[in-house]
Amino acid sequence: MTSELILLVDDEPSIVSLCRMYLEREGFRVQSAGDGVTALEMLKKSPPDLMILDVMLPELDGFEVCKQLRAQNDPLPILMLTARDEDYDKILGLELGADDYMTKPFNPRELVARVKAILRRARHQPHEDQNVIRIGNIVVDPARYEVRNGDRLIPVRAQEFEVLCVLARNAGRVLSREQLLEKAWGFDFYGQTRTVDVHIAQLRRKLADSGVTIETVTGVGYKLVG
Repeated sequence: MTSELILLVDDEPSIVSLCRMYLEREGFRVQSAGDGVTALEMLKKSPPDLMILDVMLPELDGFEVCKQLRAQNDPLPILMLTARDEDYDKILGLELGADDYMTKPFNPRELVARVKAILRRARHQPHEDQNVIRIGNIVVDPARYEVRNGDRLIPVRAQEFEVLCVLARNAGRVLSREQLLEKAWGFDFYGQTRTVDVHIAQLRRKLADSGVTIETVTGVGYKLVG
């Protein structure tokens, strides 16, 4: 059984109670906060292994909490919750550095599954294929969870690394968004292909001067070219 600590930040008592029950059943320890300011204070006192963060919060909203953490280069895994099924909220959350998002109302079992998936990636569990991948000037090292452009280390977050790994292992091949979701996330994220687009955009910025590009094949998906 796991004993990892989850910080649940939401101002709806019913949501907090439901999530706590399902997470604790799986062996997680759960702390909760009802606003963004309290959440940031709790993070300093007792750093969790993952934060479930609602967007709409009193005092300080979830976007600002996420933004402040990433500005400090805090790698804490973040699963954002939004009450609106709108691309803007989801994409903004991902661009600010969230690892994943869910739209309310949600199935608590799915929440637990996503928490486990995010934590697996954050723990940098060894890949089945540990071979170093070289594409042009880029070196992707699954054993070390590192990406280098020549001698320079490229800082990538856990999920960005997983996406790049999948593209690198299939260099030159076109992968659909659905294939990338299945291979890089390891979970059924059906219907959430915009998540892929955001991570691709982030990787493109980080690979901009490497000579390696991620090309869009209109109507199909993406491929890595070096």
